[in-house]
Amino acid sequence: MQQFTNSDVELLKRETVYHGFFQIDKLTLKHRLFEGAWSPAIERELVIRRRAAACLLYDPSEQLVGFVEQFRVGALEEDSPWLVETVAGLVEPGESTEDLMRRELKEEAGVEVSQLIPVCDYLVSPGGSSEHMSLFCALVNLKDAGGIFGVAEEGEQTRLVTYPLADILTNLYTGPWRNATTIVALQWLALNKDTLLG
Repeated sequence: MQQFTNSDVELLKRETVYHGFFQIDKLTLKHRLFEGAWSPAIERELVIRRRAAACLLYDPSEQLVGFVEQFRVGALEEDSPWLVETVAGLVEPGESTEDLMRRELKEEAGVEVSQLIPVCDYLVSPGGSSEHMSLFCALVNLKDAGGIFGVAEEGEQTRLVTYPLADILTNLYTGPWRNATTIVALQWLALNKDTLLG
């Protein structure tokens, strides 16, 4: 079976059409077809995002899972644009994904990490975005945890919420978590919880 690489794509033109919190580039390109020929020139818009990381909070001693609840503009047309999700952030220049997660866990959830476990890396929505996600699970103490956090200068306010693991496992696909990163993290936890000792 043929394996394609970047050399099987010919970028004909690239133009930045928007630059704000995100950047949008308009690309004109051709790519190799499975039969070996080249495609006609096609145009695509690409949302350029810095590398991201996200982290599920888990307390194996108390059998609690922690999330942050916060406003998300992408859910504006849903019943509620406040989502229950993993702690997440964008990597700053020179920062590792592990350093980002330790910083974000303090800023968004007010917790210190005892252990940070890599889960997986994946492309979030490669049909139109360059976003690359590194997913982690943080072992933390969630007993009596809660509160309001966030970085006010960034317009960020988060609320730390916890759920019993047993409730999550029975509501894995029907709970209040409505984004793919959180569901991937919970699926990983369901498969690996017995190896995470408290």
